[in-house]
Amino acid sequence: MNAMRGSARKLAETVWGTGSGRTRVGYLGPPGTFSEEAARRYDPRAHHVPFRDIESVVRAAEEEKIDEALVPLENSTEGPVTRTTDLLVHRTDLRIRREVVLPIHLCLVTEGGVDFDEIRVVYSHPQAIAQCREYLARRLPKAETVASLSTVSAVEDMRVFGPGTAAISSMRAAKVRHAFVREGRIEDVAGNRTRFVVLAPRDHEPTGKDKTSICFDFAADGPGTLYQALGELANRRINMLKIESRPEKSSLGRYIFLIDFEGHRTDPFVGEALDRIRERASSFKILGSYPKALDPAP
Repeated sequence: MNAMRGSARKLAETVWGTGSGRTRVGYLGPPGTFSEEAARRYDPRAHHVPFRDIESVVRAAEEEKIDEALVPLENSTEGPVTRTTDLLVHRTDLRIRREVVLPIHLCLVTEGGVDFDEIRVVYSHPQAIAQCREYLARRLPKAETVASLSTVSAVEDMRVFGPGTAAISSMRAAKVRHAFVREGRIEDVAGNRTRFVVLAPRDHEPTGKDKTSICFDFAADGPGTLYQALGELANRRINMLKIESRPEKSSLGRYIFLIDFEGHRTDPFVGEALDRIRERASSFKILGSYPKALDPAP
């Protein structure tokens, strides 16, 4: 019995990287995705664990099967990744501990020397397809686009369905899956970037170059309600970096506001502003305070 338990423990350590002394960072897999690239950039020495979807990554961190979950939050071309946003707002108590900004370059891959005129279907993740709309309309106007689970899965889907198919993937995914790159950097916007966040049970200690993310809503709508709440930041000369809204989900027309601003939640002026906003809001949640990431030049 003890031998069986020891074998089970060794298996768990192999799968999850426990016992190695390295941080276990989960990401949206399989290997070769932009999420993996961001995870490697964030912590090259970590044990990187792939998951099938964003929910699975977050759940693994909640259950302490991994130490941190790295998930995409927004893209400079297509905007917020709503699944991640909704998990942060409505479900998980994990906090944003770090952020990573990754330049996104996409390529068209095929099997061998397929002519462009022969391509009838292009597979990729919906975000990647959306980031290449103009390219597809110009180069492959007759091709149908079909959603895949990831840019890596798109290469596998292309192979399963055979002749007349192509995929949009990252250069790393093409390399990992030994696919033929027909054209590189096909994204419509040259400065295309995705912001990833690292979720953990606790956010980051102050560094002096921080940002804070919060969300809140109001029980009753009225003139100036949001303006007055945001004024708590402006009155203390706290710079707001981003604002967006998501449906509150329980009723039509109600929204939850998400804002990012400069400063750490433990800074005196920031703490005062958070207290005042909390008093005005019907629900309020600090998503985390963390160091601001450097935004790579386009």
